[in-house]
Amino acid sequence: MILDTNALSAAADGEPAALEVIARAERLAIPVVVLGEYRMGIAQSRHKSTYETWLRGLISTVNVLPIEDETAGCYAAIGLDLKKKGKPIPANDLWIAALCRQHSLPLLSRDRHFDFVPGLRRIDW
Repeated sequence: MILDTNALSAAADGEPAALEVIARAERLAIPVVVLGEYRMGIAQSRHKSTYETWLRGLISTVNVLPIEDETAGCYAAIGLDLKKKGKPIPANDLWIAALCRQHSLPLLSRDRHFDFVPGLRRIDW
C-alpha cells in the first residue's frame, strides 16, 4: 500500500482508523513526492523535531519509491487520460498515481480525485 500525504499525516498524528488500515497492509511504500510534501509541512510545524524523529523511524521500515523513467511513462498516460476526460488532478498527485500504477499498489488517501484514475484503488479510513 502506498501512503498519500494525508495518510502519512494521519499516521503521524496517531489517528486510530488510519493506523488500523496501515497495520493490515502487507507492504508499505511512500513516494518521494509525499516525503517532499510532508517534510515541507513539518518544516513549518512547531512540533518539527517530534515529527522529524517519527518520520526517520518510519522511513527505516518502509520502501521509499523514487521517480524513474517507467514512472514518467505512467505519469504521461494517466495525465493524458484525465485531461481528455476533463478531470485533471494536481501534478504531485499525478506522480503518486503513476507510482501506484507502476508498482500495482493501492493508495491510502482521503483525496477523492484519485478515484478518476483508471485502475487505481484508493482506500479511505
